[in-house]
Formats: sequence, C-alpha cells, structure tokens
Amino acid sequence: MIHEHLTEFYGLPVRYVGAEGEVASQVAWRVAGDPYGSEASIGDSLQELFGKVDCGDVRALVVGTWGWAHDDDRADVPVALLVEAAERLPALEAIFLGDYVSEESEISWIGQSDVTPLLEAYPRLRRLDVRGGDGLELRPVEHEALETLRFETGGLPSGVVRAVGASTLPALRHLEMWLGEENYSGDSGPDDWAAILAGRGLPALTHLGLQDSERQDDVAAAVATAPIVARLESLDLSMGALSDEGAEALLAGQPLTHLKRLNLRHNYLSEEMAGKVVEVLRGVEVDVSERQEPDGDWRFIEVSE
Repeated sequence: MIHEHLTEFYGLPVRYVGAEGEVASQVAWRVAGDPYGSEASIGDSLQELFGKVDCGDVRALVVGTWGWAHDDDRADVPVALLVEAAERLPALEAIFLGDYVSEESEISWIGQSDVTPLLEAYPRLRRLDVRGGDGLELRPVEHEALETLRFETGGLPSGVVRAVGASTLPALRHLEMWLGEENYSGDSGPDDWAAILAGRGLPALTHLGLQDSERQDDVAAAVATAPIVARLESLDLSMGALSDEGAEALLAGQPLTHLKRLNLRHNYLSEEMAGKVVEVLRGVEVDVSERQEPDGDWRFIEVSE
C-alpha cells in the first residue's frame, strides 16, 4: 500500500499529466516533481496540468513527490499551490496529498504542514487523503461536503486527532487514521480520541478506522464503550499491536453484532483468542489474519518508519 504509486484513486484511474486521449473528468491526474529536488518541481507539474488539461472538469488530483520529503523548506509548498489554484479547479472533489513510495521516502519522513487551508479553499471536496505525519497539522473545521478523510502515517500527532474530533463534518462517512507510534509523533491517547468516539460532529459516520497503533489495546478498550460504535457499519483496528488484552476488552464492551465488518488484521492475538472473537461475532465479517509473534517484549505495528 505504500510501496507502489497509486494506480487508482476516487474510483478513477491515475494518469500522469501529458497522457493523451483522456477525458479530464474521467481520470485522477497525478502531479509530481522530482523526489530528489534537482529537476522539475511540483509547481512545474501543476503548470503543465493547467496548460494541457481542461481544469474546469478535473475531479481528482494525486499529489506526488515535491522534492526531498523531509525538507522543511518544501513541506508547505503543495498546500500553498493547491490553495492558490482553487479558482482554476472548481470541480475538484478528491485530493491525495503525498503519493511518495518507500524508495522515495520513508513514510515518517514525508514533510507535511497544515492541511486545513485545503478544506477551506475547496468547499466541494468530498475526499482528502494525506500520507505522512511529520509536521502535519489540522485545525478544527466545518466542512459540509467531505465524505472521506484518511491519514496514512507512522505517527499521527495528537493535535490532528483532537482537531478531527472538534470539527463539524456532517457528510463524513469514512474516517481512517493510522495512529502510529510515539517515536514518530504518534503521541495520541484516550483523551485525544474521546471526541471522535463521542461522534458529536460526525453524524453520518459509518466506517471508523483507528489503526496501526502501538497502543491498539488502549484503542480497543476505548472503542468498547464509545457511543459512535452503535451507528457504525464497519470498524477497523488493524495494523497495530492488538493483544488478547485488547480483544477481551472489546468483547466485554457493548455489542458489536450489528457490524458488517470488523478488521483486526495484523495482530498479536493467541490462536484461542482469535477463534473466540470469530465465534462470538458470528454473522460479522471478521478478519483476524496475519497474527504476529512478539519479539520478546516488543510488538511492532505494521507501518512506522
């Protein structure tokens, strides 16, 4: 998922600027600069898009590399350029920000910035995906159209988590957050997750992913009594360090039999506990695959550095 550039986004095939014979509204356009900062810039790629594509019809953008991922001088360049271009992209509905793959940058090195201006500049935006958490910021925001919000990080700052919980997102149906580990700024805890789990600003949410956490047991315990769970269709606690303790807390909490899907893939469950979860939640599509073995006292999440 982070080892190859996107080939599809927002239900559309991804195409590089310059691809011929494509209808502007029927593809997701990829704009990108040289990942090593020595040749074409992300600004050059955007100007090429404006020159070759009917930008009034562009619905989706995949923003790829913009130079050395962890160069502080470049971190806010894509957001600033996209905000400046908002009038030229009136139909834009989806943005993927940070389509770096591992050979270009480790996920923890991708230098991000405050992404709030994207939501402010594009009131019609329905989907925002952000990869990389280094320097990532978000302020509480009200956005009427956003349906999907995803953060792919090896460590999601607690300030971003709190800002999502303090936001008003009446159309949001899919929220996915890779919480990561503290060593890479993933410093959130139960107090930070509380507003999201209360769900007051997320009345339409049907899918919640609190994933890839070194504190996955704490996440499971918090979810077990969370008001928002009763109205979810799917719950994703995958990619993290979930152990029998967390699974037991999850099963001891509120009923989960209303869910269509529960994803616990990549876990540290015993065979007995994995079987118990599946048995108790018969009728729910439960994924307990990719059980891991601890390395002594260490339990590793799927995506960190």
